[in-house]
Amino acid sequence: MKSRDRVYDQALSLHAYRGRLQVATFAILAGCAVLILRFLWLQTIQYEHYRTLAEANRITISPVVPARGMILDREGRPLASNYSAYTLEISPSQIDDLDGTINALSKILEISPRDRRRFRKLYDESRNFDSLPIRNRLTEVEVAKFAVNRYRFPGVEIRARLFRSYPEGASASHLIGYIGRINDADIARLDDAGLLANYRGTQHLGKVGMEQSYEKELHGLTGSEQLETDAGGRAVHSLARKEPVSGNDLTLSIDLSLQQIAERAFGTRRGALVAIDPNTGEVLAFVSQPGFDPNLFVDGIDQANWEMLNQSSDKPLNNRASRGLYPPGSTIKPFMALAGLQTKHRTPETVIQDPGYFAFPGSSHRYRDWKPEGHGTVDLHRSIVQSCDTYYYTLANELGIDLMHEYLAKFGLGERTGIDMDGELPGILPSKVWKKTRYHQDWFGGETVISGIGQGYNQMTPLQMASAVATLASGGKVYRPHIVKSIRDSASGEHRDVKPQLLRDIGLRDEDFTAVRDAMVDVMKPGGTAAQAGAGTPYSFAGKTGTAQVVAIKQNEKYVESRVKEANRDHAWFVGFAPAEAPTIAVAILVENGGHGGSTAAPIARQVVDYWLLGKKSNGPAEELGGDTTPAKPAIPGEETHND
Repeated sequence: MKSRDRVYDQALSLHAYRGRLQVATFAILAGCAVLILRFLWLQTIQYEHYRTLAEANRITISPVVPARGMILDREGRPLASNYSAYTLEISPSQIDDLDGTINALSKILEISPRDRRRFRKLYDESRNFDSLPIRNRLTEVEVAKFAVNRYRFPGVEIRARLFRSYPEGASASHLIGYIGRINDADIARLDDAGLLANYRGTQHLGKVGMEQSYEKELHGLTGSEQLETDAGGRAVHSLARKEPVSGNDLTLSIDLSLQQIAERAFGTRRGALVAIDPNTGEVLAFVSQPGFDPNLFVDGIDQANWEMLNQSSDKPLNNRASRGLYPPGSTIKPFMALAGLQTKHRTPETVIQDPGYFAFPGSSHRYRDWKPEGHGTVDLHRSIVQSCDTYYYTLANELGIDLMHEYLAKFGLGERTGIDMDGELPGILPSKVWKKTRYHQDWFGGETVISGIGQGYNQMTPLQMASAVATLASGGKVYRPHIVKSIRDSASGEHRDVKPQLLRDIGLRDEDFTAVRDAMVDVMKPGGTAAQAGAGTPYSFAGKTGTAQVVAIKQNEKYVESRVKEANRDHAWFVGFAPAEAPTIAVAILVENGGHGGSTAAPIARQVVDYWLLGKKSNGPAEELGGDTTPAKPAIPGEETHND
């Protein structure tokens, strides 16, 4: 019995064993089948896919950044150029201990506190996968030192890059502008414009001035390079390359020598100057003083310099030429005179009696002339030569603010000139509608009177005044001011000239234009408000001085410049053109808190025009001429300002 049971148990065990063996065999066969099928799937159907992935690991597509176009003056002198240098760059996304890596690098190469601060600023402003420079302009010895230790620093590379250089430093800085590192706002803007792909690998773009306004021309087209890499991601050799297309070169209408003479003529004074060819609209000089060194921004400006520029009371980053707004003062009088002639409210022979003030009938309030005893009998010619306020109080009252606005707007006052540089402000040329819209108030007659001498709500830029006086010089032709004279295509080498753009012709009558021009010529002669600046010119010079009030002076108070702190002193203006009969240059000059236009701004104009017409160079600031100290003229009802 026991023997039979034992045999039975053995049979069951053998049966179970065979079952397990069959299951195991099936599992093994099934696994092998899965592996074979997977192998076939990967090697046949998915072959191209994984081959592409493998190639991607082996081959890297790297962007090749184009060389930025140069900026030259009208004679071909470089204002912005490029040079090549080595940089030490860190990719933060590939490094776990950023500070530790920088500390270790500093034991091999000198990394100053300024380098660290700039890197930290760039890191805070950038995407964490950007390659950021920790040191620029490495020497050959420093490159060799790092190359020996390269294996210790994954995520750190030596790169050869092009750097922007501004060889003239602060000269023409507001005109040229500068480049800066691309930030998130720039990326969003480029993406919206569909240009982001062309900026792969690019770290900088234009921020202000010509660098910004002509960014599309200057940047060029980004190329690419196929690089074979090793397991560590390092480039082994180049497989293929698509060359980038360099940016186009800009030749400006600016004359660098004229620009620098104008800048030196200002000395330490703040202000702006714009010189224009009245026959074409070409900008010959574009000065905003003080300027700044755009080279400070190329590597990323450090905190100390940034604070110095931002906190300076002189505001060197302010573009006074196209964004500074100032009352035009008496420089508005030639345009007012033309308005009176063109609208038949005046003839050259019309005379008024100037007792030294203007008053509305039945009013005891007086709008005083700068000359307390008055000018006596005044015609149009004398009103410009001696800058008679009462003449223009009376004329403004007769014209009314809306007719004044309508006529002066023809010269472009109160609107953007359309210059080929971003950021221009339009200024203010007031009217009844403007005040109602801006302040929800009615217009008053007293506001019309003071607008006639360029005070009140009037706010103009030096660029706007230069364009207006260029229009006057051309006999009424309004050209769009432009700074770029030609563009050189880097691919073809061809030059595209920027043609003058005539916007409109005001249609000045010859006799009216001649009457005003002749009076402006006599402004520069004995008896005129700029006689000292115009003395001895071998050419005919037409000009008009102006003084613009900064702070209100009560009616019965006398303005004494020495008793007023410098920041509250009057602004000095001068506008003019030469030679008067066939002008080739028109200028507008504003000296902040400079006082009298005839003694402060006009001498600067003299140096500029002397160089342009005679080639006469001056290496120092224009000397301030002795100005008169006559009483003030009203700027707003019940207040005063100075004569010219």
